Amino acid sequence: MNQNLKEVLTIGRYFKKKFKEKVYKVPISISGFTCPNIDGTKAKGGCSFCENDSFSPNLQEKKSKFKLNPNIEHNPFLENQLKQLEMQFLATKKRLENKFKAKKFIVYFQSFTNTYAPLTTLKALYEKALSFDNVIGLSIGTRTDCVTDEILDYLYEKSKEKEIWIEYGIQSFFQTTLDKINRADSVENMRYWIKRTKDKGLNVCGHLIYGLPDETQEMMLETFRQTIDLKVDSIKFHPLYVVKHTLLTNEFKKGRFTPISEELYIDTVVNSIINLPQNVSVQRVTAGIDDDTLLSPMWCKNKHQQIKNIRIALKERGFNY
Repeated sequence: MNQNLKEVLTIGRYFKKKFKEKVYKVPISISGFTCPNIDGTKAKGGCSFCENDSFSPNLQEKKSKFKLNPNIEHNPFLENQLKQLEMQFLATKKRLENKFKAKKFIVYFQSFTNTYAPLTTLKALYEKALSFDNVIGLSIGTRTDCVTDEILDYLYEKSKEKEIWIEYGIQSFFQTTLDKINRADSVENMRYWIKRTKDKGLNVCGHLIYGLPDETQEMMLETFRQTIDLKVDSIKFHPLYVVKHTLLTNEFKKGRFTPISEELYIDTVVNSIINLPQNVSVQRVTAGIDDDTLLSPMWCKNKHQQIKNIRIALKERGFNY
């Protein structure tokens, strides 16, 4: 490595420094979880880029109709969900052990909104995940309108012994954009709960989407700056791409939405990373999908090529990713 390059604090480097070896995230998807923006509590259809059952009636027929929300009195599917959790974790853990000799793991509750359930259900799932061998913590993907002080206080207690992260989908700090993408959350609410989560002593990762409808590069970088101002611990960057069965599909097909170019995306991500405080890690620099559900942009088909291009662009600016 060129000694003159400044090293980007990736989440891998953060974990290796803290735990003295590589830590692997194990993504988990538990059936029954949904979102208040899908089930009609706040809105219907989900965010404009979200593929969900609302747009896939055939898939819906094959899946359980049971959906969690914080107000249900009894969860009849909890035992099945705990079994799903164990099966998914053990299968992925085995693959990682065989391929990488992995020894330490974080259970990542990834799909949908993983705090949008009764606290009894959340506790059962989280504690089951933490009980697995060599699990050093949890990472929980959610929305800022789906956490409570009770949930955060419980997770803070767990954080005294385990590595606990909350991953919030921020996407943008422009209310006009949030309204366009059917986010059904407010800038003020996002700021409040991110700050509250930090005040309670928990690690926060913010997810940002670059290329949202009608956003300029200046707007994207302003969202980045405001995210950093909230003292988040880590960031994930995503490009907005169009897949089938979403609200955005219709906008794209009618010519009302043009996806971000690869050049602009890379430039915006690089300009963000070189302005990160030294203590803020990067968990993801891009995303993509390599199947026939992708409609546009086609450069999102090859995630590895994107990462390579971002790495080259960062190197030209004096940074090693």
